[in-house]
Amino acid sequence: MTHMISSRQFFAIYSGAVTLAFAGVVLLGARRPAQNTSFDQITVHRINVVEPDGTTRMVLSNNAEFPGAYYLGKEYPRTDRDATGMLFNDEEGTENGGLIFGGKKDKNGVTHSWGHLSFDEYQRDQTMVLESNSDGASRNTYYALNDDDRPYSLTPQFSAEWQRVKAMPPGPARVAASQAWHTKYPGGIVNRGYFGRGRDKSVTLSLKDQQGRERLVASVGPDGAPRIDFLDASGKVIRSISSDTK
Repeated sequence: MTHMISSRQFFAIYSGAVTLAFAGVVLLGARRPAQNTSFDQITVHRINVVEPDGTTRMVLSNNAEFPGAYYLGKEYPRTDRDATGMLFNDEEGTENGGLIFGGKKDKNGVTHSWGHLSFDEYQRDQTMVLESNSDGASRNTYYALNDDDRPYSLTPQFSAEWQRVKAMPPGPARVAASQAWHTKYPGGIVNRGYFGRGRDKSVTLSLKDQQGRERLVASVGPDGAPRIDFLDASGKVIRSISSDTK
């Protein structure tokens, strides 16, 4: 005699089969190694490089999608950021450097170009900078080593307050706001070393003390004349060596 199953038994069997099939897919998927995919060409607006826990470590982006500032894994807006390039974050998801670049011709026909590569101290500002700028026929390229002597971290609040000052129109109110901001956040970047090409076409190596005061300057002027100056703490040249020094 043929045994007929009820609709309730059918759905019980069906549900069990689906559950077993789903479990099999999950187990097989878990054992499947990570897949690598090769592309001949890819066109994107932005690429986010993240850790397995989702922490953003690097962003490669165009200008329109360029991120704000990252602090402890969270992104905060930066109204003063107008860039294309890469942003670097540390293991905690806080910004610690970047590479940006650009170039254009303004409404008066003057050409401008720039490039900037920097790395930051932990939760502080940039300590190594390689930068190049040009405005028409004027060019400036330099490499700098900096100290950040601020006794505090560059928090989102710190950045937002400075952005508000920068957004103010020029005038006494902006000057007063800037002075108040610097009083609230004392310290800052101290340049310790500089090597670069000046806008006057000279080349200079400048070494400074912990207060940012020049103490030794080696240069080759626009006319090709070499010179080494030794300075005291007040900035006075106490000795000079040039090509005709005996």
